[in-house]
Amino acid sequence: MALRKRKGDGTDGTAVPAEQPDTDTDTDTELDEVSAADEDGPFDVEDFDDAETAAQGRLDLGSVLIPMPENGQVQVELNPSGVPSAIWVVTPNGRFTVAAYAAPKSPGLWREVAAELADSLRADGAQVSIQSGPWGREVLGTAAGVVRFIGVDGYRWMIRCVVNGAPETVEALAAEARRALVDTVVRRGDQPMPVRTPLPVELPEPMAAQLRAAAAQAAAAQAEAAGAQGLPPEPGPEQQAPVARRSVQGSAMQQLNTITGG
Repeated sequence: MALRKRKGDGTDGTAVPAEQPDTDTDTDTELDEVSAADEDGPFDVEDFDDAETAAQGRLDLGSVLIPMPENGQVQVELNPSGVPSAIWVVTPNGRFTVAAYAAPKSPGLWREVAAELADSLRADGAQVSIQSGPWGREVLGTAAGVVRFIGVDGYRWMIRCVVNGAPETVEALAAEARRALVDTVVRRGDQPMPVRTPLPVELPEPMAAQLRAAAAQAAAAQAEAAGAQGLPPEPGPEQQAPVARRSVQGSAMQQLNTITGG
């Protein structure tokens, strides 16, 4: 893989801040699914001499390019206007999503966000622990299901990975998510953005066309059924191609409840 020198790695004249000790009073557990020796990514698209190389073997979602795990499928969440708001990778162990946000050049945003997520989960009654992962702290919330938030600070971007699973499979799912993060690529762009602005998510055109076709087919079927009964057509359930569902992004607890139907 042809790579550039990475911003902030000390090879381009930029100092690398030392890792600060974690003083959080919650449970601090070492996770070794991804060893320090294997922690090469996530990457910035600027790390590649050829941007087209970055897309090879990865699902291109515009702002993030994600390697798909074996037996992985895609689930699309739509906002009320029908625009994709989250793309989930679904495996037999559960599902995870990787999203990127605008961030300062210096690291530290994820630590702030992690504290806010932990507070939100606690306020909603979940059991919360803070654990140490390959990129720093991870937030684990447990209620009817389990949610794990994994964050990575990059150069002018931050990744937040949300892992949703059942208690008995969430650790295997988190390992799948970390393996994907190691090889994820962020396409930040050069335009200025306020800190924490979500970077846009886009479906590959073949997938978007499949989703549009399924929606049109569902609308036609609903209209036909309503006409046969002499009734005006009513909105029906979301059709899945790939799996699609409408949702409005909410609190950390709401994200926890999505896996359990709460």
